[in-house]
Amino acid sequence: MKPLFEFLLRQGDNALVLGHRTSEWCGTAPALEEDIALANTALDLIGQTQLWLGYAAEVEGAGRSADDLAYLRDVYDFRNILMLEVPNEDFGRTVMRQFLFDAFQVPWLTALCESADEHIAAIAAKSLKEALYHLERSAETVVALGDGTDDSNKRMQSALDVLWPYTGEHFLQDDVDNTMFKAKIAPLPVSLKPEWESTVRSTLNDANLKITDSTFAHSGGRTGFRHTEHLGHMLATMQVLQRSYPGATW
Repeated sequence: MKPLFEFLLRQGDNALVLGHRTSEWCGTAPALEEDIALANTALDLIGQTQLWLGYAAEVEGAGRSADDLAYLRDVYDFRNILMLEVPNEDFGRTVMRQFLFDAFQVPWLTALCESADEHIAAIAAKSLKEALYHLERSAETVVALGDGTDDSNKRMQSALDVLWPYTGEHFLQDDVDNTMFKAKIAPLPVSLKPEWESTVRSTLNDANLKITDSTFAHSGGRTGFRHTEHLGHMLATMQVLQRSYPGATW
């Protein structure tokens, strides 16, 4: 598989899986304002997916489209980080997951705006505008809930404890990352860890939340080597129409 194609799948699959997870709140969020905000966030992410996977299909040159890559691949063909496929459970976990992802996406997309690949730079520039808003909103909500009532603090701490072991996957790197770095297409993910940690620790401190001392990190999603059982269930729901009626249009 071409390194550039693999790289683009990682970007598109992150946006697609998180976008779908976030969309699951549509009509069920705890407040009307949150329902609308989460739906808009999901739409932003799906829009980014179209751009990343559209370019991936072009690079692959196999006649597939962004829709084909989204709806006709199996679980182990996906390259998203594992944290994004974990079920929503409750509003607290959804907000915490969004924040931990946004805190990485902002510096990541900022760096990609300087990519030697002009197409990637253009996608990153458009996506960054949305990611900046997502981070501002998710960080504010984490603080509001973490520094809110005893119950909301407890729920946010529980969400952080569950999700923290997944965050390390952001910074694992392999031959694809090294190839992108040498080609000046993308930075090495680990180079963004100090900025990510600064944002995360500052926000969590304001939210009166404590980071676990564990250094364990789940891995496997970015390479397709391992996914949680939850991704298969999610794809069964997301892909059922296209799988049932291949090539259908309306």
